[in-house]
Amino acid sequence: MEYTAKTFNLGALEGLSEKQLSVHLGLYEGYVKHVNHLRTQVHDLESQDKEKYAYAIAELRRRLGFEFDGMRMHEYYFSQFEGGATDVPENLSALVSEKYGSWEGFIEHFTTVGMTRGIGWTVLYQDPDVNTVHVAWVGDHELGQLSGLPIILAMDMWEHAFMVDYVPSEKKTYIEAFLKNINWETVAKRIT
Repeated sequence: MEYTAKTFNLGALEGLSEKQLSVHLGLYEGYVKHVNHLRTQVHDLESQDKEKYAYAIAELRRRLGFEFDGMRMHEYYFSQFEGGATDVPENLSALVSEKYGSWEGFIEHFTTVGMTRGIGWTVLYQDPDVNTVHVAWVGDHELGQLSGLPIILAMDMWEHAFMVDYVPSEKKTYIEAFLKNINWETVAKRIT
């Protein structure tokens, strides 16, 4: 079994150029490719001599989390743009407003977390056990994920997501462009 890169019907996005999207999609395809490479390398080394290559296998498995989560987080990211921007469904607005006071309060908090220095992701999770949401900063792709919580919204904050269109000091402008283009219906369907 091998993973294949998904295709996304993005259309024109306001504030995110075709070139930016093309570069970013190419990077996503690289994650898919490396997930497959790592899985093959682990299998090959195990087939040769599990004991002899135990350390190398362990390091490849550690790297797999980075590549796999990079692949999957980008799939969340790009799928949020398909179908174009939509209004915010009531179920999503109500869920985030309960914690952040209003839709605007949520957007303000989400943007603040997105402005965190460094590379990573700003992620909105749902905790269905207590019917609430959390916004978290995820470093790299796999560090800081809230274990077991469904991802509702994922915003890529690595420079590759915006550097064709924006310099680092324009990070907030990128966040505004990101939020303008979200298909909130797609996001709301992720609520359990």
